[in-house]
Amino acid sequence: MEKKPYFAVLLRHSIYAGMFLLSKAAFDGGMNNFIFVFYRQAIATLFLLPIALYFEWKTAPPLSFVTFAKIFMLSLFGITASLDLQGVALIYTSASLAAATVNSIPVFTFLFALLFRLEVLRLRSIVGLAKVGGIVFCTGGVLVLVFYKGPQLTLFNDHHLFTIHNQHELHDASTHTWLKGCLLMMASNILWALSLVLQAFVLKSYPSTLLFTTLQCLVSSFQSFIVAIALERDLDEWKLGWDLRLLAVVYCGIVATGVTYSIQTWLIKKKGPVFLAMSTPIVLVLTTLGSAFLFGENISLGR
Repeated sequence: MEKKPYFAVLLRHSIYAGMFLLSKAAFDGGMNNFIFVFYRQAIATLFLLPIALYFEWKTAPPLSFVTFAKIFMLSLFGITASLDLQGVALIYTSASLAAATVNSIPVFTFLFALLFRLEVLRLRSIVGLAKVGGIVFCTGGVLVLVFYKGPQLTLFNDHHLFTIHNQHELHDASTHTWLKGCLLMMASNILWALSLVLQAFVLKSYPSTLLFTTLQCLVSSFQSFIVAIALERDLDEWKLGWDLRLLAVVYCGIVATGVTYSIQTWLIKKKGPVFLAMSTPIVLVLTTLGSAFLFGENISLGR
């Protein structure tokens, strides 16, 4: 059994846990989430472009208008819209809950894969029953985490690194802000899951994974800039200093976007979109532990 995909998926989810934590810290510190998305995509493009050109420029197939149009649409809803929704959701919720809703991605990905005939569901086979069971558990887990308020475990309440908190966290967990954040995260996850499945089709006509990833980052940079400049025209909000905001942008741009998108594209090409999506619960475990240690958040069953 080849072990590389399993190591790759663990690395990818570990990086994503760090992304949720640093993004939450940056937003709590007052950074505009739309500007944040633009910066991370622009940095990812600058990081990936020379690497992609060096390794794949000579071997890449011609980029037709139809293929570029597909990449444009994938970038629009799979990156720009998805990340913008995710950023707003993180303002209203905790990093651990945002990571928890990511467990819905396997469900949506599998349903989209069935719809586009990339997956076959055989209910009379063990594999088919396992898939159905996984969908039920993922769906049930997300519903529990969103709507059920259970007992809390306070491990690091008195020992955490960050003390900044967003004003929305002052609301009780049962208020409409919490539900709004959950719904926004679910919308983000649906768009992300759809893009995972559709990438499999685009990669068949344009198999150069590094250039494909770079083009997505480049296109989404322009798209997210238009969104950000339309919603925030105060130049002071666009400034970056030597602080947590810069760290979050650089990490999310180079590592969480540049590196993980390449890993993700390779995994989809190697094992398919469902394999990647089914392993997303790892993100929840890592993010929950990180939130408890860094922000002093309580570990609880449910919200």
